[in-house]
Formats: sequence, structure tokens, C-alpha cells
Amino acid sequence: MVNLDDSSIYTSLDKFGMGAQIRGLPLQCRQAWDKACKFKLPPGYSDIDKVAILGMGGSAIGGDLLRGLSAHLSRPLMLVHRDYDLPAWVDSRTLVIGASYSGNTEETISGFTQALKTDCKKLVISTGGRLTDLARANNVPVFVIEHASPPRAALGYGFLPLLAIMQNLGFSSAKTADVNSLVEALEALEVNLREDSHSDRNQAKTLATRLYGKIAVIYGAGILTDVARRWKTQVNENSKQWAFFETLPELNHNAVLGYQYPADSADRMYVIFLRCPSLHPRTLLRYKITGEMLDKRNIPNQYVDSQGGNDLRHVMSLVLLGDWVSYYLAMLNGIDPSPIPEIDLLKKRLAEER
Repeated sequence: MVNLDDSSIYTSLDKFGMGAQIRGLPLQCRQAWDKACKFKLPPGYSDIDKVAILGMGGSAIGGDLLRGLSAHLSRPLMLVHRDYDLPAWVDSRTLVIGASYSGNTEETISGFTQALKTDCKKLVISTGGRLTDLARANNVPVFVIEHASPPRAALGYGFLPLLAIMQNLGFSSAKTADVNSLVEALEALEVNLREDSHSDRNQAKTLATRLYGKIAVIYGAGILTDVARRWKTQVNENSKQWAFFETLPELNHNAVLGYQYPADSADRMYVIFLRCPSLHPRTLLRYKITGEMLDKRNIPNQYVDSQGGNDLRHVMSLVLLGDWVSYYLAMLNGIDPSPIPEIDLLKKRLAEER
């Protein structure tokens, strides 16, 4: 197995700098927040009761995290929409946000083009591309992402501006103090997660080693549901490895019955429970009981706890940990985490059939 404490593997495998992108997440969050707090939306944008975030892949996950953290708000209702067609319920009291890092995501462009035919409020978050051109041609405000990376490594710009928009529109309390605290917490956490931190004290290296050669199954609940989704997609994209995610309490009504067969599946799986103290007490009890069920079937599993004193820090501490885990898994798999050749091929084939 690759020695994750050998610094030479990072220079030889990580040719496009994914490690540097992950290390830069705290600073990216601060820069995105500062820029978004100065971003002004047209009058009347606060007169909404729904938000539809159109996006795919790494461009959509920020909306997922926001939705989870905003579940306690009486309004607006939030939906992350991953498809070509605009939801039928979009109306004049809906804010439709087209979120595409490249600005060329065809599903997002399709839905946003349909939104232009309605009287909904509209916004685009992107680096440029066709989506930005479409927005500007129709006098739609554009929040420009100023960060060069693969979309999945631009989460600071995919998430913090959405949080700032909800604050600026008056739907949430002031968050600047929370964001400052978050950035400081992520910087402190990262000291023991980055490449020069020895495996003996590096939780991400330890987890990656346990997931190596396994099918990763990530369990989450409540505000951590879409953190589990983020872990799954990062393992897919960075590590080029099978991974799935499930959510509690729903999985207790179906997935637990699947622990039995195939009979030899136990050796192939590794289950991670993402956990934080603010989850519902009954859900935390379900974590315990479900872990006992996995133990009975000899299916390897472990609990991974968040860091921090509020929900924003609980979510983002686990996001950062998962990003590092997926990076080290890529190293163990002997592969550069940045290229995504299968996705590039799929886009090329779709373009040929347009």
C-alpha cells in the first residue's frame, strides 16, 4: 500500500493541484463571503416564498447544504433541482438560481431558459459561459465566481454566496460572526489533515486507509444528509471509487434488511456514520442501534463526529474532512484526483448528438 506520509507521492500523482485546492477551502470561504455580502440584488427580490436552485454535481452541493441548514426557517421553501425542466410550481414569488461553475451545464441552461419565460425572480452564480451570457442578455443579475478550480473544489463559492443571499434578503440572522468563526475553525482543523500531518494524528489518512479497496457507504441525517452526499460524490470524482450515501431515519425502514445478502458482501463494504450533537435524539439512538446491526453482520463501520459549536461548523468540518479523505484515497489508488475522463467523454458524446 502507498505510504501516505511519503511526500513524494503528492508531487508525482497530484499533477493538477487538488491538494492545494482542498487546503485553500478556508480562505476561499472567507473571500466568497466578503464578495457576496457586497452583492446587491434588485428591489423586490425579498418578496419570495420559494427558492429553486438549478444545478448539477459540484455546482449543486452548496444549495443542498444551504437547504439543510435552513430547514428551520418558515420561509422560503428551498429545492435543489437536478434536471432539464423547470418545476411547475415556479411563480412570481420564486427565486430561481442558476448555479453552474462553468456556465455550460446543459441541464441548468435548459431549466434557466424556461425560467426566463416566467415572471419569477432570477439570479445566476457562475464563472461565465453560456449561462452568464444568457443572464446578461436578459438583465438578470450575475454573481461571478472568482476562483479557478474544478467545480467540486469551488464549494466556498458554491455555498457561502447562497448563505449571504439569504442573509441579505432578510431570511436569516446576520452570519458574519459565524462565518469568521467557521474559517478559523477550518484553518485549525486542517493542520492535522493536510499532507504533512503524520498518519498517527491524521484522521483523514486513517479513514482513507480503512476505505481503501472497499465500497464506501456514507450515512447521514438531518443537516448532515447532504454532507453524506458530498462525501459520496467526492469519493466518486476524486478517488475514482464506488461510493453511496443513505440517510437516517429512512434507511432504518429498508436498507438494514439488505445487510444479509450477498452473503460475502461484508468484506467489500465500509460504512461511515457522520454524526453531530444537534441531530434529533431519536436519530442518534438509531445510529447506535444501526451500528449494532452492522456489527452483528460483521460489516465494518465507524462513527465520525463533527467539530465546532454550531451547525455551520458541524457541517463544514465534516465536508473538509471528507474532501481530504477522498484525496488520500486517490493517492492510495495511485491516481490523479483532478481529471474526470468519463464525465468529459459523456459531455462530448452528448454534444455530438445535440
